[in-house]
Amino acid sequence: MQQLSVSRLFDGEQWFENVSVSINNGVVHAVAPASGKVQPGLLVPGFIDVQVNGGGGALFNTAPNRQSLRTMMQAHARFGTTAMLPTVITDSVSVMQQAADAIASAIAEKEPGIIGVHFEGPHLSVPKKGVHPQQHIRGLSAAEMAIYGRADLGIKLITVAPENITPAQIRELTALNVIVCLGHSNADAATVQAALAAGATGFTHLYNAMSALTSREPGMVGVALSDPDSWCGVIFDGHHMHPVAAKVALAAKPRGKLMIVTDAMSPVGTDDTEFDFFTGKVIREGSKLTNEAGSLAGSVLDMAAAVKYAVQVLAVSPAEALRMASLYPAQFLSCRNGGRIVAGAQADLVLLDDNWQVRQSWIKGEPVFNAK
Repeated sequence: MQQLSVSRLFDGEQWFENVSVSINNGVVHAVAPASGKVQPGLLVPGFIDVQVNGGGGALFNTAPNRQSLRTMMQAHARFGTTAMLPTVITDSVSVMQQAADAIASAIAEKEPGIIGVHFEGPHLSVPKKGVHPQQHIRGLSAAEMAIYGRADLGIKLITVAPENITPAQIRELTALNVIVCLGHSNADAATVQAALAAGATGFTHLYNAMSALTSREPGMVGVALSDPDSWCGVIFDGHHMHPVAAKVALAAKPRGKLMIVTDAMSPVGTDDTEFDFFTGKVIREGSKLTNEAGSLAGSVLDMAAAVKYAVQVLAVSPAEALRMASLYPAQFLSCRNGGRIVAGAQADLVLLDDNWQVRQSWIKGEPVFNAK
């Protein structure tokens, strides 16, 4: 039995002081008052990131293999991520198959932190493609369906543009246990609503690369904000959405339906200032990534920094910011007991200091990062 005694703990719902967490075989056994010396800091549920393109110098599309997955996980564990969906940007069927094979291998061998895969494309809208390569944007064919239908990929998430995929195809995907998100779309509100009715449950990086809210055509943004049942990923890096737009989303969506994502690229956890991206380059300037045309190209955001931004810039309560990084993504992905520190939950934990910096992180009770 492993014991962690800390001065403060947030279990996903409530705050505690001077508590001890006992862990047995990677699972929380009990949370009880501490009887001896406690470690300073705040122990919280591990962060769950549903959109991670890269980290530690690795970009999953460029090298869709197990080593990239390990490198990405190690980079993000430094910032409190204990579970992620490695994300495949719009690419060829061959790259998608290689990525799926790497994910399946990681899942089979219980690679720490890898819980599934996010295919962001290729069934997107050309007018809202962002930096996704246009030559690979296409409709849904049997080749992609064979990948999405695999039962060895863990949690499967796909971002599609509803004008490039039919409600019948969305129903077919959900029947294969695929979570369908909507994004990179120029669809009108009626098309978006039809996709939700067919089984789509989320929106990828709210506001970004989607048809805007206007007075007579609400677009994807309007439907996303007004629909009470769907989840929205939000990138709290100060670049992907204005603070006022972020506050509108916080006010519009019911509690539990906004989840922090990073959309992180390879420079996270490194000092890299540029990297190759398909036929071009992405340049880093401070905390911002753009392609050579000046368009945003993912982020160098980490989950701990996003939680800090939510609290300090957006005036989100610490409890709610932490839930947006752990409990709500777990609920979106149907991870049982995810985002909680309670008996029976997997011991995915993060120790934070008073400035929201990660001091330690654990996956299944095993240390994966220690700042000391």
